[in-house]
Amino acid sequence: MTDVEVIPARDDGSLDGPRAWCHVMYGLHALSAIFGILTSAWIVTAFLFSWPSIISVIINYLTRDKVAGTWLATHWRWQMRTFWFAALWLLVTGLLFITFIGIPLAILVIVSTGLWVLYRVIRGWLALRDRRGMPVPATA
Repeated sequence: MTDVEVIPARDDGSLDGPRAWCHVMYGLHALSAIFGILTSAWIVTAFLFSWPSIISVIINYLTRDKVAGTWLATHWRWQMRTFWFAALWLLVTGLLFITFIGIPLAILVIVSTGLWVLYRVIRGWLALRDRRGMPVPATA
């Protein structure tokens, strides 16, 4: 099991602007996931390919330097890892779909990844609301 380090929050108000942007990014990701639930799209495909998530990723990359070294940086990392790992699992799903025998497994992987995305968005957003950082791998 990997050790994790939790970076505590500062409550001095200096991060209120970036914290608000983090709420916006979680909201955009959640909106994309909801599109996947309410439409014929899979949750993970809506999360990766809809405009709200794409805008969130752009905001994430453009603003991550402003939160470097703070507890909010863990949320930026959490969101980016969620997005890119979901993309990786979607690629695996695509490779499984090209074989007849892999289609049932592909469906299981895409449904599991969609539920994992929902979990990550909800867990991250709740931690942000409580002004808690997300766990990050401990450095040696």
